[in-house]
Amino acid sequence: MIRDPKSGQLKPFNFTRLLDEVPELSKFDVKISTHSFRTPIDSSDMQPEIWMELAHLIESEYNNYDGFVILHGSDTMAFTASALSFMFDNLSKPVVLTGSQLPIGTIRTDGKENLITAIEIAAASNKGKAIVPEVCVYFEYRLYRGNRTNKFNAEHFRAFQSPNYPLLAEAGIHIHYNHAHIAKAGKGKLKILPLLDKNIAILKMFPGITQQVVNAILGAENLKAVILETYGSGNVTTEKWFTDAVKSAIKKGVLILNITQCAAGTVEQGRYQTSAQLEKAGVVGGADMTTEAAVTKLMHLLAYCETTAELTRKLKKNLRGELSA
Repeated sequence: MIRDPKSGQLKPFNFTRLLDEVPELSKFDVKISTHSFRTPIDSSDMQPEIWMELAHLIESEYNNYDGFVILHGSDTMAFTASALSFMFDNLSKPVVLTGSQLPIGTIRTDGKENLITAIEIAAASNKGKAIVPEVCVYFEYRLYRGNRTNKFNAEHFRAFQSPNYPLLAEAGIHIHYNHAHIAKAGKGKLKILPLLDKNIAILKMFPGITQQVVNAILGAENLKAVILETYGSGNVTTEKWFTDAVKSAIKKGVLILNITQCAAGTVEQGRYQTSAQLEKAGVVGGADMTTEAAVTKLMHLLAYCETTAELTRKLKKNLRGELSA
């Protein structure tokens, strides 16, 4: 982002100006090429169609480069990283998303360090093989698995966290890679799975939620799946009207996935009486997936699974390191 001199507002800038803002890039001993979308957008305008475009772009250039860096606004970065992780099969090269909290043109911007180190990570190899062959997020000296992250801070430079999975790397004087927790490279040819189904919704529990609101969401036209953001380890109200609404939606073919509102921890349906009813009703437990991973995994699986049984099975399966086995 850059600051508009007239309005003072932040707006996207064309990445062809990148070398002007970060001249240090010319000192890299690697070949760097840039691609800019015709109309740069604020990340709040991100849509699944752009994820598809990104996946196709990386596929088309996959054999020409050792790694890829995506410059992205921080607000929806975790969604994009999660989506891309499911869209790539047999990935063997780094796809690193990074951005900044302060605009790239400001003196105190964190964007320069984030970008420079992200490029170094994307180019890093050992014996001709990429060190980090997965979709990840680099921000404020830390490298995270993309589908394990969420943005938790709008003020500090350390904007992201991965509470349920260790860091992939940490940058100081040297970049220290956590090899034991980095995904293994795919052995076959890269394959992209670009289709996404957007017919999902999020229903977040809160004290005082009304029957009208719940019914409006669960009864939405063309709805195929709902992410139920629950309390603690997967708990909800025991009000009969709520249980009946959940049962009715599932009976109509709507899949319901239980994700905790907590930043850390996991869903354990049946541990408490307040979640046992969900288990009996057929709600699928989402374990320790982030909401961002749950949204994009559902979009991905709904586009490719032919039956509810297949969808349920794959939701519970660890596909790209998005949940703990």
